[in-house]
Amino acid sequence: MSFQTIIIAGHLGRDPEMRYTPAGQAVTNFNLAANRQYTDSSGQVVKETTWFRVSAWGKTAENCNQYLHKGSLVLVEGRLVSDPETGGPRLYTRQDGSPASSFEVSAGTVRFLSGREGENEPEPAGNGSAVPQHDDIPF
Repeated sequence: MSFQTIIIAGHLGRDPEMRYTPAGQAVTNFNLAANRQYTDSSGQVVKETTWFRVSAWGKTAENCNQYLHKGSLVLVEGRLVSDPETGGPRLYTRQDGSPASSFEVSAGTVRFLSGREGENEPEPAGNGSAVPQHDDIPF
């Protein structure tokens, strides 16, 4: 028996998009930025953002579509879905020509960590980085 799970906390890079499968099941997709900041051995501050493409299904999809928006802070628990062509993350080229990758996640649970709309939202966990802008999203 094998098992995998991934837990990610981050901010939505844009509003979620919901659609329905031909069988009528709701699917909501959103892009999630997980930020990390640290100081390297030379004393330079390094900021990293890892992008995840998240798919939520059924009632979870409907709730995500209704309550989440660009900038919402969420915790996603799910499984990684590999690129069928490479067996790994999705590879792409950024607008500046540099190589990058994104990771696909099928959500089992999505926890909303932001307050209700209009309330103050907490700072991103760990580093206080700003919410990524739409132009920074790789897909």
